[in-house]
Amino acid sequence: MIVDLLTTEQSEIHCLIDNYSAKRIQAVAKRGLDLFIAGLVLLLLSPLLCLIALLVRLQDHGTAIYKRRVLGPRGEFFAYKFRTMRMDADQVLAGDPHLKRIFERNFKLENDPRVTQLGSFLRKYSLDELPQLINVLKGEMSLVGPRMLTAAELGKYGTLKEVILRVKPGMTGYWQVNGRQEVSYDERIRMDVHYIRSWNLLLDIYILCKTPFKVIKGEGAY
Repeated sequence: MIVDLLTTEQSEIHCLIDNYSAKRIQAVAKRGLDLFIAGLVLLLLSPLLCLIALLVRLQDHGTAIYKRRVLGPRGEFFAYKFRTMRMDADQVLAGDPHLKRIFERNFKLENDPRVTQLGSFLRKYSLDELPQLINVLKGEMSLVGPRMLTAAELGKYGTLKEVILRVKPGMTGYWQVNGRQEVSYDERIRMDVHYIRSWNLLLDIYILCKTPFKVIKGEGAY
């Protein structure tokens, strides 16, 4: 159960942080890999990004980019995504208590009524997350890392929040290539902690190589 993680001894938490921080040479290489791949992909996919932005705008004349306020080592920042929901998504959630309770439990909704038809396609193949390449270039995110968290989710991590907030959130990560939305919220936390505990550059490269196959199959995404 998740309680086992939330009561992790303080000494073990510091050990996790120190273990991750000690690999400084690999961390420099990780940042170089982030800059190279993010810059290259942005350049190569710029026509696709422009097309997606245009289609999102045309569907309802709303904004193309959604800025989600999340947390990282530098504090709060805006993670960029192509907008996949209706412009009145917040009102839809607030007006349905049952839907809101489900969302507050897992911070995800299967068959989410707020998601547009185009948004559902973008989510299935993770195309909505491509603007986060800009966050990677800015140093706010990494290509690979734990899942990004909002302030509302932080309480679910208990004492482990000290660990999670020391590591840049990733566009992809260990949990994304091992189930995505099909795993429980508790299991996502376990996977994030396992990633931090086991991190090395080869693990990042393995996850990066595995991610395209998961994306193409559209497995576990909604």
